[in-house]
Amino acid sequence: MSRRTRSVLIAAGLFALSILVGVILESVWLGVFLGLIVGVVALIGMQSKKGGHQGLSDDDNGAAL
Repeated sequence: MSRRTRSVLIAAGLFALSILVGVILESVWLGVFLGLIVGVVALIGMQSKKGGHQGLSDDDNGAAL
């Protein structure tokens, strides 16, 4: 399984888990909203680790996750 496929599956699993939390809280839309946020942040985080040396010798002072 490739790294990208694993990242997408993990993000989809987090999305499904967030929807389940929304159902438990009796607000499916809240779960979908949380799922989108958590899924996107997880994908961004996993893709930023792709280089293997994030944060080292980094001259950029931009926003960091």
